[in-house]
Amino acid sequence: MTNENAAVYFVDRHVTEGRVDKVAFREADGLKRSLTYGELAEQSGQFAGALLRHGVRREERVAMILRDELEFPISFWGALKAGAIPVPLNTLLSAQVYEAILADSRASILVVSRDLWETVKPAIDGNRFLRSVVVVGDKPEGTESFADFVAGAEVEETCDASADELAFWLYSSGSTGTPKGVRHVHGSLKATADTFGAQVLGIREDDTVFSVAKMFFAYGMGNAMSFPMSVGATTIIFGGRPTPDSVSAILANERPTVFCAVPTLYAAMVAAQEKAGTDPDHQVRICTSAGEALPREVGERWQKIWKAPIVDGVGSTEMLHIFLSNAPGDIVYGTSGKAVPGYDVRLVDEHDEDVPPGEVGELLVRGPSSAEGYWNRRSKSQATFQGHWTRTGDKYECTPEGRYVYCGRTDDMFKVSGIWVSPFEVEQALVDHPAVLEAAVVARADDGDLIKPAAYIVLKEGVAPPSQDDIKSFVKDKIGMWKYPRWVEIVDELPKTATGKVQRFKLRETC
Repeated sequence: MTNENAAVYFVDRHVTEGRVDKVAFREADGLKRSLTYGELAEQSGQFAGALLRHGVRREERVAMILRDELEFPISFWGALKAGAIPVPLNTLLSAQVYEAILADSRASILVVSRDLWETVKPAIDGNRFLRSVVVVGDKPEGTESFADFVAGAEVEETCDASADELAFWLYSSGSTGTPKGVRHVHGSLKATADTFGAQVLGIREDDTVFSVAKMFFAYGMGNAMSFPMSVGATTIIFGGRPTPDSVSAILANERPTVFCAVPTLYAAMVAAQEKAGTDPDHQVRICTSAGEALPREVGERWQKIWKAPIVDGVGSTEMLHIFLSNAPGDIVYGTSGKAVPGYDVRLVDEHDEDVPPGEVGELLVRGPSSAEGYWNRRSKSQATFQGHWTRTGDKYECTPEGRYVYCGRTDDMFKVSGIWVSPFEVEQALVDHPAVLEAAVVARADDGDLIKPAAYIVLKEGVAPPSQDDIKSFVKDKIGMWKYPRWVEIVDELPKTATGKVQRFKLRETC
């Protein structure tokens, strides 16, 4: 029987195929260490041995609160080799949320970056499931250093697993509330590499990939691990905070050919480059965007400056990566493109009946990478995973040309004067204004208790604040009289998840 453990395909195979000395990961910050495919195979096997030495049994959870650093792929693939379940967690959560997730997952081992320890420490007080806390870097009292944890452990062979066996969990980003544990099987990683990675992105062995989206995030995991590792390419990893300056420096110095980011960063980099008035220094041949829909104006301005197209698409933690996307040579900015080969999508109304082109419906998707379900959320699993179809919670419309246009989350849509309004459509109009960098729109009741759009905008650096009337008139002229925001608030930043999704539910709480 063939061993379908994902670590065989993504790690061990490269040793037998002659890539022992090929660099798999290279750090762009800190000590700027590198890790070859051969070293990854050995060190992940040793991490597996360390887990077994510490009494970790199959399917026990190994929580990872790790920056993007070499210990991330070593721990992730090492856990898979041991038959344990790695659970990468968002590195920007609060202690209270970590406490809830660690209790929910019942992880027995926690691997954490030293830089994050002060936030994580209060979360483990009283935890009755953790047996060991492993710290990458100088170990605080009561913990074990990563180096000591693996020292002297045997290099274990990758355990046998089927493609349908549970492999890892990801906790949803929480753009609509409390994170949920999403359970994925071994075969899902290869499924995303065979579909979006191979057939849309066209990843090649000679590529060097840089993903601003971190590896704990489903989008970043595909970008930085499964896609490049499916072909033996190299990944640049960066544990710091991505800013236009830091990212531009990495593009210039590390020379990646594939760049993966989120709309917020693309918008900020476009604004910074236009202000600088110089040509960017890079070798990027193709870019990807996900997390939220990419505004048309941002995509067009990026391609004009960088001369590298952005393949904008939509994915989810539940589907592991992008399943609806534009493609090289077939890009229409302002749309999410078409179904990725291997996936099917449909739009349905509130009665689950298909809606015709031009009408708004909820997006459903089926494909080979769908999650096995949520942990400890049976009713939510039943509502989301319906046979072969997964409900995304996104509202879309399909154009007569077969392209899908994002309209917002199901709980973001609202009616004005009896007509559905898409917050994203209003936001697209707002960011077309020369003074606006970012925008978010939510529903707010007026004095007559009627629902109208309310806008929160972030201005470009150094611009004079426009008047509310100017903003309102601009939107009226672009998309229609009833859709313009009745209230416009200028804010320093929008509330977001670590993956760049705007948390509109937090804005609604202020209305």
